Amino acid sequence: MTFLEMLQAAQQRNGSMLCVGLDPEPTRFPLGMTSNTARIYDFCAGIADATGDLVCAFKPQIAYFAAHRAEDQLEQLMRHLRANWPQVPVILDAKRGDIGSTAEQYAREAFERYGADAVTLSPFMGFDSVQPYLKYPEKGAFLLCRTSNPGGDDLQNQRLASVAGQPLLYEHVARLAHESWNLNGQLGLVVGATYPNEIERVRAIAPTMPLLIPGVGAQGGDAVATVRAGWRAKGPIVVNSSRSILYASSGTDFAEAARAEALRTQLLLQSGLPVMSDLP
Repeated sequence: MTFLEMLQAAQQRNGSMLCVGLDPEPTRFPLGMTSNTARIYDFCAGIADATGDLVCAFKPQIAYFAAHRAEDQLEQLMRHLRANWPQVPVILDAKRGDIGSTAEQYAREAFERYGADAVTLSPFMGFDSVQPYLKYPEKGAFLLCRTSNPGGDDLQNQRLASVAGQPLLYEHVARLAHESWNLNGQLGLVVGATYPNEIERVRAIAPTMPLLIPGVGAQGGDAVATVRAGWRAKGPIVVNSSRSILYASSGTDFAEAARAEALRTQLLLQSGLPVMSDLP
């Protein structure tokens, strides 16, 4: 099963567009775990087990593990997800971007060491920095396109005078990914929930590509506006929420509180879907 098929199956099975981001910050762990880096796996596994039937994907952020020398706990977490939630795809949020043999090693890290189903990448160095990941035909890759941070304007929102039609950079990335880079249907795009107009623009350029949309929750993205801008019947969206779910409670009920917040977000996202009479 390819990543896209796995994603679509998970969305249908769980009735969900929600992705839970696993970004462990030990200083924010609940009582009994606070600041204990040896409990990163325990915390993340607890969140996963509380939300696994409510999500279409999990998205561990590799830096939150590596900063605490917890790559072994990330490997343990990936094994746990495979054993307990095999139907839920895992997107490794790594934002890698390099060429040649280095990119090949990053691809091995994501897909062979960690066993991720997809990975996030920076397209800044061009197609040959993406190509090594596409040698894994059942895996996926999401390219940074229009990110949720304010600094994204520095480059992504600049106009390209040398390209026909003078598109904005993020528009050019979307068109390249959709028209010439997506050789085997393995690519998706990252577009931030804080920019619903840009989500709609990317969707117009790439009508069927999966969109990974961070920024709902703590970053302030509007869940309903996000769905209305990005969801299409043949264009899946994966809407990520991390901190608002992970740290819904600082008590021993952290997993139960995470589930409640995940359910609330799942239902909010569903409310943004058009009713059947609105569909063309």
